[in-house]
Amino acid sequence: MSGERDMTGSDESVATNAMWGGRFADGPSAIMREINASIPFDKALWRQDIAASKAHVAMLGAAGIVAPEDAAAISAGLDAVAAEYEADGVPEDWDREDIHMTTEARLAELIGPVAGRLHTARSRNDQVATDFRLWVRDAFAQMDEGLAALQRALVTRAGEHAGSIMPGFTHLQTAQPVSLGHHLMAYYEMFRRDRARIADAAARMNECPLGSAALAGTGFPIDREATAQALGFNRPTANSLDAVSDRDFALDFLWSCSATALHLSRLAEELILWASQPFGFIRLPDSLSTGSSIMPQKKNPDAAELVRGHSGRVIGALTSLMITMKGLPLAYSKDMQDDKPPVFEAASLMALSIAAMTGMIGGATFNTARMRAAAELGYATATDLADWLVRQAGIPFREAHHITGAAVKLAESRGIALDQLPLEDLKAIDARIDESVYAALSVDASVAARASYGGTAPDQVRMQVAAARMALGMEEE
Repeated sequence: MSGERDMTGSDESVATNAMWGGRFADGPSAIMREINASIPFDKALWRQDIAASKAHVAMLGAAGIVAPEDAAAISAGLDAVAAEYEADGVPEDWDREDIHMTTEARLAELIGPVAGRLHTARSRNDQVATDFRLWVRDAFAQMDEGLAALQRALVTRAGEHAGSIMPGFTHLQTAQPVSLGHHLMAYYEMFRRDRARIADAAARMNECPLGSAALAGTGFPIDREATAQALGFNRPTANSLDAVSDRDFALDFLWSCSATALHLSRLAEELILWASQPFGFIRLPDSLSTGSSIMPQKKNPDAAELVRGHSGRVIGALTSLMITMKGLPLAYSKDMQDDKPPVFEAASLMALSIAAMTGMIGGATFNTARMRAAAELGYATATDLADWLVRQAGIPFREAHHITGAAVKLAESRGIALDQLPLEDLKAIDARIDESVYAALSVDASVAARASYGGTAPDQVRMQVAAARMALGMEEE
């Protein structure tokens, strides 16, 4: 977007290169023309620009600032321009710089000099701030909708596997057995927080800059409440300087994207590991996998890898805009024209990543037998032995930890599971161990024992799944 321009409604026709007005005797140089033009990317704002312009001219007409017949002609002309854009796309004439000039110039071609009245009491500064907010608000809504679909897929699969046992890991080492449903619900919680961030940011940004003009407001008797209401904002912005220079809403969007991308990347990494032959926990859908150009046996988790890779680009977009904004004085500076490409790129990447992950979760086949076998092989119930010693023998936990370590070492040396150690060997380690310990050493017993709120016990998982289904408006199973 180019710098400020605050016209007062003259009937002069809008002409190419005349947008800068009489201040400039010569048109822009070729270099200036190219570096200044934003139409290649800000044409994405055309729907928002039309909507904001229609709200603005309706207010001008209602306030008596523009004659009712002129307001009606401008509104009808904007509808005609919108129909052209919908049918043929937005033309990229770099002499017209941006979507605002492009639309206003085409409006003048359609309805004549009266088009010049549209820009009364506004600047491109408040115009772009309004358009961009509208676009980001829509992007927030679309991202939230996508995450809700991903949550539904996770909750559905978690409900199917509330009792399916797998190894839980710390440091990527087998730690304790958990249920697959519990593991999947961990990501439901991550995306729940992401959606909460979206809701918070969307509510905070829902103020309308339109009417702030270039930076100081306007002398025309405009009704900012009317335009804010017409565009679905909660209220007009309270400070014109802040309104035209604020891009916190864009940064909030990119931060929300980045946090979500981190969670998507973590889940993608787990799917990649699980799909590998050494793990063999999961088979990803063919529709979201690829083959190798040379190795016919390969089935590559490319969609998951691209989701993981996209996270870096999304985080880079946040960093880019933060650095752009970090030293700008009030109010508008041309640097801010670079605010839109990172936001547009991040929104596109997030839509793809969320859709791909939803497809992978929904279409995955879980090898629960392989998962259970892995849990049984990793001494995952060692903590259960220590807990049994504390509960049944009254041994302090640190001592129980030492006893359990000796039992694990013995089982490991023999290549057997803990619950396969003979009782006499366990009693040789500590005489207080008796036969009842075996009831605590199976992976089923271990998982069932962790019935604290938020734990991995199947009943707890089913309770969390039921609560999530209710929160998402899903039908009861």
